[in-house]
Amino acid sequence: MQKAIKELLKLNIKTSNDLMAAKRKIAKKYGINILENSEILKYLKNVKSPQPPLAKGENYKKSPSPLLSKGLIRILRKRAIRTMSGIAPVAVLTKPYPCPGKCAYCPTEKDVPQSYLSNEPAVMRAIRCGYDPYKQVQFRLRALEANGHEPTKIEIIVIGGTWSALPEKYKYWYIKECFRGANDYGVKMKKSKIKNQNDNVKFKINGIKDKLLFEQRKNEKAKHKIIGLTLETRPDYINEKELIQMRELGCTRVELGVQAVDDGILKKNKRGHGVKEIADATKLLRDFGFKITYHIMPGLPGAAPAKDLKMFKQLFSDERFQPDQVKIYPTVVTRGSLLYKWWRAGKYKPYSDKILQKLIVECKKAVPEYVRIIRLIRDIPGESIIAGNKITNLRQIMQQRGVECKCIRCREAKELKIKNLEFRIIKYQSSAGKEYFIQAESKDRKTLYGFCRLRLGEAKLLRFFVSAKNRRSLASPLAIIRELHVYGELVPVGDKKIIQHAGLGKKLMLEAEKIAEKNGYKKIAVISGVGVRGYYRKLGYKLKNTYMVK
Repeated sequence: MQKAIKELLKLNIKTSNDLMAAKRKIAKKYGINILENSEILKYLKNVKSPQPPLAKGENYKKSPSPLLSKGLIRILRKRAIRTMSGIAPVAVLTKPYPCPGKCAYCPTEKDVPQSYLSNEPAVMRAIRCGYDPYKQVQFRLRALEANGHEPTKIEIIVIGGTWSALPEKYKYWYIKECFRGANDYGVKMKKSKIKNQNDNVKFKINGIKDKLLFEQRKNEKAKHKIIGLTLETRPDYINEKELIQMRELGCTRVELGVQAVDDGILKKNKRGHGVKEIADATKLLRDFGFKITYHIMPGLPGAAPAKDLKMFKQLFSDERFQPDQVKIYPTVVTRGSLLYKWWRAGKYKPYSDKILQKLIVECKKAVPEYVRIIRLIRDIPGESIIAGNKITNLRQIMQQRGVECKCIRCREAKELKIKNLEFRIIKYQSSAGKEYFIQAESKDRKTLYGFCRLRLGEAKLLRFFVSAKNRRSLASPLAIIRELHVYGELVPVGDKKIIQHAGLGKKLMLEAEKIAEKNGYKKIAVISGVGVRGYYRKLGYKLKNTYMVK
């Protein structure tokens, strides 16, 4: 095997196509299976450069292999796009619990969280790990490393349905184990201490909270830092108590199952809440500084293409909504759902591929520059889709058709170096407050290098930072930075500067502070991820009630 890899690496490999052709040639010559990229990367990690003879008194110094070039690593790296946004996303799944919703489109499968299917990739990984969060985190970090990524800056994305409906002890234990999994990775690689996940109920809640706090503090200086934590829930479960708890856990982003902003459609699909709950939840989340992601489902029973497009445009014209990110999940029919029965009875017909693609083209055109389209399709295997869209590469099809989109994801810098940089600010109203999207971009506005979201709104967080005695005398409420993000390939701290760590984040923060001060604000807070608190401390911020404050 090593002989085959050595021969392959002597070839002039400049592109992915060159690599594939070389692997086929080598496999045929040696009578072996086509080499996996992970096998080549493992070899490259371990290989040492030949050392020259030592002079008297000299010692050998470690030096990287000349073969271990950044260019070659990028070619070998599987799904390089995973860390091109500057972070390594790690999705983990909670164990099955009864869901409070009875939505018509949701499948129900035994021993799988509501709305998920056992053959979805993320679910299969979770099942292999027994739904253990510690094991899931370490499994994903190991997989990312094996494929050439350096997951030192992690966003934990907890999926599994309505997070807010889970037992309190389980929630604190679950997140504590996520942090422990990241802290131990590459250091201890321990087995999970709790073999039976129900054992966490034996511990008192304050004890679990103390252990979570310990792991969070440890993570601030760990190699594999959790710089963001995402939880998904329903709009009707959002209240102040829930959001305070989410902040204790370290949550920075919340995904809301919005699906549609039409009371008739929501009622027909038995969603269990209306548009008012969506608007109320959005305002609370925004006032607490959370980043907000909406799940939107075109093609639901009761909808039509024109109505779907009108609702989608309303997301960005109606100040009650204005999500920061969207996931577009076209409605599909799966077994185990009420929708499946409606489809069999002829009461429901999904959109054709042609109609759906045309709709999504128009939706993409309507997305503002300050919004990121995270996904255009849910990762449901084709064999589980009885009716509806089965196209998995919808985003690529849109690009091939020349569809232009100005969303964040379509403009982010990826591997590009900073060129012709300029700052531009977009202001818009949202949930009784003013949002400032401060972006660093190229002069032609086609490439986004970084951005900062600043909110000037109500004093929802004021009581966390100001004593009751001084609260009334304070001239203004609290300004809050809801997100700071510098794009480009993930660069470990201390590594060669590309875009991250080039001082761009500091410049964006200074601009946000100037705007807040100009508008009369005396205090500013950042909804910081646990693993990035050290960065804000260097900018003069101090930790107070889970926020970094200045």
